This record gives sequence, C-alpha cells and structure tokens, in this order.
Amino acid sequence: MKPVTLGLIVGNRGFFPGHLCKTGRAEVLKALQEAGFKVVALNTKETEYGSIESLEDAEKCAKLFAANAGAIDGILVTLPNFGDERAVANAIKWSALKVPVLVQAFPDAPGKMTLADRRDSFCGKMSVCNNLRQYNVPFSLTTLHTVAPGDETFLKDLARFAAVCRILRGLKNLRVGALGARPQAFNTVRYSEKMLQNYGVTVETLDLYELMGSVGKLLDKDLKVKKKLAALKGYTEIHEVPEAALLKMAKLAVAIDDWIKANRLNATAVQCWTAMEQYFGIVPCACMSMLSNALLPSGCEVDVMGAVAMYILIQASGRPSALVDWNNNCGDDPDKAVVFHCSNLPKDLFSSAVMDYQEIIAGAVGKENSYGTIVGRLKAQPFTYLRVSTDDTAGVMRAYVGEGEFTDDKLETFGGYGVCKVPNLQKLLRHICEHGYEHHVAVNPAETADAVEEALTKYLGWQVYRHS
Repeated sequence: MKPVTLGLIVGNRGFFPGHLCKTGRAEVLKALQEAGFKVVALNTKETEYGSIESLEDAEKCAKLFAANAGAIDGILVTLPNFGDERAVANAIKWSALKVPVLVQAFPDAPGKMTLADRRDSFCGKMSVCNNLRQYNVPFSLTTLHTVAPGDETFLKDLARFAAVCRILRGLKNLRVGALGARPQAFNTVRYSEKMLQNYGVTVETLDLYELMGSVGKLLDKDLKVKKKLAALKGYTEIHEVPEAALLKMAKLAVAIDDWIKANRLNATAVQCWTAMEQYFGIVPCACMSMLSNALLPSGCEVDVMGAVAMYILIQASGRPSALVDWNNNCGDDPDKAVVFHCSNLPKDLFSSAVMDYQEIIAGAVGKENSYGTIVGRLKAQPFTYLRVSTDDTAGVMRAYVGEGEFTDDKLETFGGYGVCKVPNLQKLLRHICEHGYEHHVAVNPAETADAVEEALTKYLGWQVYRHS
C-alpha cells in the first residue's frame, strides 16, 4: 500500500528557547522516517530551524504544501516549544489542503524548567487548537496531551493517524463498479449514488448482459484466459470442481478484470444470483474472492455500500475485507453470533478453504450450475466491523463501527462462516434494527475502529455509531 506523506509544521515562538525547535524537528523527522512516512517540510535554510513563527514563515510553508498538494495525505503539527498559534493556523489555511491534521506537543522535563530549556508546549497546544477551531480546520489529537516523538504511545498515535489519512485519501476519488441489477427481493441494498458522489465516490454501472457479451468473445486458448485459469487452480483447493466450470470462471474473471482496468475501479459489487447460474452455469464467488484478497474488494448482491465499507477497512488496515451477513444466534450466548456468506470471502481470512458448489443456489439451478463458491471457516482473531449507508430521507451518511473477535466455538455448517463475539452485541443488534441498517456488514482482521470513526466523523461529518 502506498506510504502516507505528511506535511510537517514545526511551531516556534521567539522568546522560548529556539534550540528546542532544532532538536525537536530532528527527533520528529527520525520518528516519522522509522515509522515509514514520507515528509514534506521546510528546511533550515528557508526558515530558522525549519520552523514557522511569522507571517512570512507561514506563507513559505503554505506555498510548499500547496506545491505538493497531490502528494500530502495529512499534516503533523509539532510543538517543541509554545509555538505561534497564528502561524500554524495560517499555514494550513493558506495551503488550501483539506487533509487530516494531527497536533503533537513535547513534554517538559522536571529538571529542565528554567528559561534556557522550558518548553510550555503543554499550554501552547491549547492555543494552537483554539486557533484551528476558529479557522474551521478539523484536527486530531495525540492520546497524551504532551508526548515525546519516540514514545510508544505517540507511535501508536501515528499509526492510527496514518489509517485516518489512508481512509480519506482512498475515499477522495473512490470508483466503485456496480455489475448488474440488485436482487429483486433485496430492497435492503438500495442506496443513493448522488449522496456518494457528494463525498467523491463515483459509481460506474455495467449491465450483466454486456459483461457476458465480453465473456463470450474470449477463447479457451487466449493467454489471459490460460493465466487466469492457472491462478484459479492455484488460489485454493479446487476439490471436485469440473474443468468446464473452472474455464468459465477464468473467462468471467478476465472480463471483470478488463472492466475494472478500463474504468479504473477500486471496488466492485456484483449481481451474483441467479441469472449467472441459470444462463452461464457458475457462481462468481471465486472470482470475487480473488479480487478481495488482492485488496480490490468485491461485494455480493450488488451491495455497493457494502463494497465501500470493505474498501474503508482495507485502507485502515492494509488487509483484505469480507462482506458477511449477521446471520444466526450462537446458542444462548447473547454476545456471540454466526456470520455467514455462501461465499466469496477472501482466502486470507480463512483458517482453511476449498472451492466447491454453492449449496443454497444448487437447490434452484442444480449442482452442475453452481460451482465456484469458497467454503471455509474464518480464523479465530480480532476484527473490526463496519456498515455504511446512505440515509436518503434524512440526507446524511450513516455508519456503525466496532470491534470483536472470531472464536473457535464448535459449528457445523457450509459456505463461508465464523462465530464472532462482540461485547454487548444485543445493544448493537437493536441499534441496527432501529436505524434500518442492512443485514450485510464488512469485516476486517485488524483493530481499526478508532481510525475509522475519526475519519468518518471528524473529517467527513458522517453520523457514526461507535459500539463498545
């Protein structure tokens, strides 16, 4: 995943010790470099210590940031001493960047509180934040009010902030492909394209008939088809899947790949039943699973908003997401549930997986027309769940997010499944029902709910319920 680039602002105030800015800047740059960030910052020849204090300093910083606007994903404000609140606010405002901002202040040391070494960053941070509020610049804060760049707490703050930056960077020009029509029986997955577009998310549609036309033009001997067939066979255990079905999957996957590349899509939502099974003779699950595993999330049942949620979680963690149903209770434990799909889940989320036929669809179209599903159990591990929705009548974007864990509880079923434990699950289920959320939810094997909540609320203004 592309590294995060931060614009660095080093705040200074003249009647505080300047040498603190010199050493502080070096400490911050070292921490950022070791954490894998790229940095855009004034150098020590452009301003004193590479810091900003005056209007002229702020203007230089703003011009530098504006010149690198296409690269900068977020801004880190560091305060080695009190800092000049106006310079910081002006630099950000004049740069015209609309990116996340993290404010960090250095701690004072009890033995260094004389005029020669006193920072007062504790106080200066409040003034900077006050001015950012006045300038209507949203910002994030470190866990501790003051914290040294090398502190483990700050490194965790940086990791969270990087996730926020990646989420917003990803959503800014997100392009989602909607392949086919939603299932007639699923009013559930209806959504507003116009509301998504307002946040920079574009939906490109393609009729399933058009895609199948592209599939029909592919020959068995085409190099792309042969390569995809080999990839399918190497993706997971193929069990007893007929060669003819695998060849159909390969052609379907090639056609979808071509559509994705031609339209620069980052995610897809697919009409997965039942036209494809009735008239083409496979389920698209394996093709979709491979896409999701490659961090190009593919949601079933043309659930565009589910695909958006999958994508957000991928940006937060850098790991594949799955779209599942909140599907069953798990015995008498009110905090456990069974999540399930039939399934196109990415293989990296499974403890083990095999390609087989889709048992639910087979009852309607026959086993011979339903090969291609990925069957397995989700690994026991922590996860984050997310659902995003367009509330058209209220004119707002809504979401809920939280964390739980997949468990090893005994369960015998089919498809892609897992048992999850979510603290106070009954409260979450009540919230889902009362607010009319869909039965689908995106899950991702990482704990990133803090970053997701911050990105969607603080910087996008979405209405987010954080479950805990």
